[in-house]
Amino acid sequence: MSPLTLELHFIDGLADGMLTAEVFGWTGHILVTPRTRISEALKREESNFTGVYILIEDQEEVPKIYIGESEVVASRIKKHDTKKDWWTKAIIITSEANKLHKAHVQYLEARLVEEAKSAKNSCLENHTHPTLPSLTEASRANMENFIEKILLVLPALRVDLFTTKAKPEKIIDSYSAADNDQTFELTLKKEGIIATAKIEDGEFVVQKGSLARGEFIGDHKGYFKSYVKLVEKGILVEHGKQKIFTQSYAFSSTSAAGAVCKGRPVAGPVAWKIKGTKKTYRDWEAENLAKDS
Repeated sequence: MSPLTLELHFIDGLADGMLTAEVFGWTGHILVTPRTRISEALKREESNFTGVYILIEDQEEVPKIYIGESEVVASRIKKHDTKKDWWTKAIIITSEANKLHKAHVQYLEARLVEEAKSAKNSCLENHTHPTLPSLTEASRANMENFIEKILLVLPALRVDLFTTKAKPEKIIDSYSAADNDQTFELTLKKEGIIATAKIEDGEFVVQKGSLARGEFIGDHKGYFKSYVKLVEKGILVEHGKQKIFTQSYAFSSTSAAGAVCKGRPVAGPVAWKIKGTKKTYRDWEAENLAKDS
């Protein structure tokens, strides 16, 4: 991916108010609004364009969402406002100069539903799976590029409904080997736990086949929720007395990864060591920072 510039405009001057998001060189336009401002949001010009929209429940764990499309987004959301009580935030995705047409947004809706089902980060309220409309090869390519930008921007807006931290098997070539040449290891001999991890694309990724404690013994909050989520997704499954990673999985920190593997909170930078040595991740990181200074 090439570097991109994301421009955010906080319409109300508030972090939790209405905002727009645009990427330089992309024709797409994203409007995010809390339900408390929906009346003002739907009066905006772009809300009356052809586009797709996402209604989101304000809930940290597995929020309810609904994905729809319309030739006049504002009209469709007004109908939902009287029939759906649960949503607290709306995201409206259109294009500049209203360039999307009906088949385009049907395609975007179907693809977003696919992505939401694949990510398993939400409870999808769509009771039917929309089918992909017939588009020319060029139009499909354009819409896939449009979807790519949407999936890039939404996490930057703290909307992680369509992203998954499960990582597919990687084929390491000479160009990417430099990012994958350091393997970290975490062990818990009493429990027979051995886990390995690598830094891939800037993320701390616990590798497929790593073992974790059979149950979480720490406080049932924080990292416990991450542990349960991985079990529910089938990424952590029973493996004798332990659980095993069926897929490689990216964590936000070494501590988050260590807590899931050991089944309790740990100091990640110390718990993970370079495989085959006693050098901790913290020491390894400090050495790299010293080299760069």
